[in-house]
Amino acid sequence: MVCTQRKLSGAVLNRSGPQPTETASRRAQQLTLAHSPDSDDAFMFYALATNKVRADGLKLTHTLEDIQTLNQKARDEVYDITAISFHAYAYFADKYILLPCGASFGDRYGPIVVARGALGPGGLKGKRVAVPGAMTTAYLALLLCEPEVRPVVVPFDHILDCVLDGEAEAGVVIHEAQLTYGHQGLTKVLDLGEWWHLETQLPLPLGGNAIRRTLGRAIIQQAGRLLKDSIHYALEHREEALEYALQFSRGLDAPTADRFVAMYVNEWTLDYGPRGRQAVQMLLERGYQKGLLPRRVEAEFADL
Repeated sequence: MVCTQRKLSGAVLNRSGPQPTETASRRAQQLTLAHSPDSDDAFMFYALATNKVRADGLKLTHTLEDIQTLNQKARDEVYDITAISFHAYAYFADKYILLPCGASFGDRYGPIVVARGALGPGGLKGKRVAVPGAMTTAYLALLLCEPEVRPVVVPFDHILDCVLDGEAEAGVVIHEAQLTYGHQGLTKVLDLGEWWHLETQLPLPLGGNAIRRTLGRAIIQQAGRLLKDSIHYALEHREEALEYALQFSRGLDAPTADRFVAMYVNEWTLDYGPRGRQAVQMLLERGYQKGLLPRRVEAEFADL
């Protein structure tokens, strides 16, 4: 069952700040970079999008699309660098390698299953549950928790309406809706990040940034370092980066947007670390063991 969908068209992000000269542009390696149109990704890429971090030798074109669209386009390697769900990475690990920075983890929190009324975690079995895409990690985590749901695939920003309108009995919310679902009278059924931590004692790995393997080691390393520099700059210049990110926050006030950004751009984003890498592998392994992934996948990270 698929609810009526409003497709999100890709938007090219305008870059401000000094632009490279025409001669320099001709010499630069041109790369496409795609991520979600939400405030935490905007915060992460702020320094690159506004030339606070210089991409010497590279020319990056930024594109904004919802995560399920990015997951689908990874199949055809549409973008050189792309945000990708770890669920989707299992399908495209032969095409992309993970960058060792830029990931979103839910550390004892994560996508939230919501409903209109009281519906305990045990009540999800057999229910219609709106999910933000068949290859999202939110959907994989839901199936690991309760495999016998009836998925209703809708765009992430239609999930709340889908539940409110009765087209689904519950929904898995991602992005800013994790903080705002209560404003519309919905209640929490289950926090999937909290559930995952109880199961594994690890943070829930949601999505990361991946780069096409065919670009070669030198470009991969340079792009990865630029991304890490951009994240570091945003964390060190939080106020200006947050002001930029607010335009992508879908109506959040500044304190709430700051809270949301802090949830998903933090020390985990700068570097997975051993526990973060373990968490990614655990997710992939459990997905395979439960028959939810097509093959066993070893998470591979670029060496910067």
